[in-house]
Amino acid sequence: QAQLVESGGGSVQAGGSLSLSCVHSGYTYSYSYMGWFRQAPGKEREGVAALYIGAGSTYYADSVKGRFTISQDYGAKRLYLQMNSAKPEDTGTYYCAADNRQPYGVNWFDPGNYKYWGRGTQVTVSS
Repeated sequence: QAQLVESGGGSVQAGGSLSLSCVHSGYTYSYSYMGWFRQAPGKEREGVAALYIGAGSTYYADSVKGRFTISQDYGAKRLYLQMNSAKPEDTGTYYCAADNRQPYGVNWFDPGNYKYWGRGTQVTVSS
């Protein structure tokens, strides 16, 4: 049974930094790609960053490009999201997601392309 557990959420002032972590177990070595998503109250879940594990390629939504960094520690079974220069619009519940299928033509930021999900961690950025 695949399990993803996020941590590291909290409150930060605009311009500050926050580091999220996701520990994963279960089908770890079958994961093909992983990503971070967020959802603000009343809004749809949106992808912010993705990692294609086999190629080591990273992908970012335009809204976070240059400010967020996705990375992994394969041995520690952890996925990270470093959030710098935080903005109030970054506020939301952040979810770690993963899938074990080959990403042929996949939209990295479509939640429907991820099979496994964590329960989320809350991030609040105040102005």
